[in-house]
Amino acid sequence: MLSEKDDIIDKKSEVITWQKQRIELLEEYLRLSNHKRFGSSSEQTTAEQGRLFDEAEITAEPEQSELLPDPPQNNKSKRGRKPFDKKLPREQVFAYLSDAEKAGAIDSFFIKVREELDIVPAKVRVLEYMQEKAVFKTDEGGREFKVADVKKHPLPKAMGSVNLITYVIVSKYADGLPLYRIEKQLKRYGGDITRATLANWVISLSKQLQSLINLLREHQHSGPLIMMDETRVQVLKEPGYSATGDKWMWVSLGGLEDQQSVLFDYAPSRSGQVAARLLDGFNDGYLQSDGYSAYPAVCENNNLISVGCWDHARRKFKEAQQAQPKKGKSKVSRADMALSYINKLYLVERDIKNQSPEQIFQVRQNKSIPILEGVDL
Repeated sequence: MLSEKDDIIDKKSEVITWQKQRIELLEEYLRLSNHKRFGSSSEQTTAEQGRLFDEAEITAEPEQSELLPDPPQNNKSKRGRKPFDKKLPREQVFAYLSDAEKAGAIDSFFIKVREELDIVPAKVRVLEYMQEKAVFKTDEGGREFKVADVKKHPLPKAMGSVNLITYVIVSKYADGLPLYRIEKQLKRYGGDITRATLANWVISLSKQLQSLINLLREHQHSGPLIMMDETRVQVLKEPGYSATGDKWMWVSLGGLEDQQSVLFDYAPSRSGQVAARLLDGFNDGYLQSDGYSAYPAVCENNNLISVGCWDHARRKFKEAQQAQPKKGKSKVSRADMALSYINKLYLVERDIKNQSPEQIFQVRQNKSIPILEGVDL
């Protein structure tokens, strides 16, 4: 009977232990869920984190000084106002003395007292293309005409100039200005063009520029490395697709070191077929991604080496750190240690950001590899 009771106690102890582990796990999920729901949407960097992919600059911890030397003095930020670019056109505004005020002076001269950045407000005008025609009299007594060549427009029926269409494209895609705001802006300047017309210009011009995009894609494939990621976007009115469903913008960065290009390609799917299409022609190189399942097959078919991303790896450790209990926390967790190692790598990347590829390689061999070899989690 005692033996049977001992077995029952052991089984109940195992159940209790399992339940405790389960409760701790669920508590971690709850803390992480609450952080994602109520916490800051942007990830905050720690005090010692450097920059790898546009990460914020920070100051190294004292114990890192032996491994990471202080940055050169000329890299320190200078105080005071940043001077204007010398390439900007300049126009001098003179303040003159009156003849009475200069009476009796042996000389006068000007000194520059300040500089101001000025902007000429946009103005709308109408370009009227006038085509000259010459009339000739034929030997038979008739007439024939010769007309001057008129500069062709990429969108023959568009009522906007090339400058205006370029302004619309830059405002929308570089400055993030919606078409309805551009519509209001043009109307304020005196040009009444509807957003539907603006949208048609964008769509039509994209077809005209497709050959240029193809050349950019080929140029991107000429380099040794391509970085690729896909981001959810919402498309409200697309035939055959729900407005609430996920669509995807596939972004890639690649090309030669000093001639890289960034390309955006929209697809209503996140399937591997899209990745295969975008990477068609890129062989025997490196593909850096977040490890999404669509990429391994492309790497195998194109003989590519898959490269991970420290930023994505760090994100998971950051989530593990956020799931830890806050009160009474004194023990350093594995997530804390992993983030510390990654932050040291970021410090190295910050210091070599503006160096040549050869210098970057050498510094990584001398500093980054020892950090990775010292990882013990």
